[in-house]
Amino acid sequence: MARTEVGPEHEGAQPHLVLPAGRRAQGVVLALHGGAPRSTVATPTFDPGYLRLVLAARSITTRSRGRIAVALLRNAVRGWNGATGSPVLDADWALDRVVATYPGLPIGLLGHSLGGRTAFALVHRPEVRSLVALAPWMSDAYDAHDFLGTPTLIVHGKIDTMTDADASQDLVRRIRSLGGDARFESVPGSHPLLWRSGRIHAMARSFFSTTLGERNKGV
Repeated sequence: MARTEVGPEHEGAQPHLVLPAGRRAQGVVLALHGGAPRSTVATPTFDPGYLRLVLAARSITTRSRGRIAVALLRNAVRGWNGATGSPVLDADWALDRVVATYPGLPIGLLGHSLGGRTAFALVHRPEVRSLVALAPWMSDAYDAHDFLGTPTLIVHGKIDTMTDADASQDLVRRIRSLGGDARFESVPGSHPLLWRSGRIHAMARSFFSTTLGERNKGV
């Protein structure tokens, strides 16, 4: 049975983390949802960005026959909120809980939109073994050295007008130029990546199945 844990309060709200049983899991993915540039409104249970990741989690778990378990984080508030980096506070806590709950299992990150930016902010942590970013909201720059040893897949919709595919491709190029493992995929669809979502979820499942358990940080 899955269980839900409630994290530390900030900005008047608390994050919620759904931890699956994961009895057959060979790897665990922490899923990070999208949001807004600025908002201190508490993230509702049925937030569309969160539900987007619920669909992905179910698909990945089913397609992997339970070998990839997906933990779902619902952020305390909807916004990134400048230097506060509100979702990063929640994701750091959630990653600690995932590590404690599934000792010894390799961990990946799956982020959509703002959740992609959150995942990039955690890539330096040694527990993170691979990363999939769906239509990530990019910051001004990332140090490609932080991604070395962490296989990374970035997926963008061909008609996405909300996030910057060129910036994602540039990051992939810089990682690869340093000898890192990074891949960019352009797929049909707009920012939510709901059209042909089954193909995208299968891509993520295959990537996690390959990378979790096969590589160690820094190798």
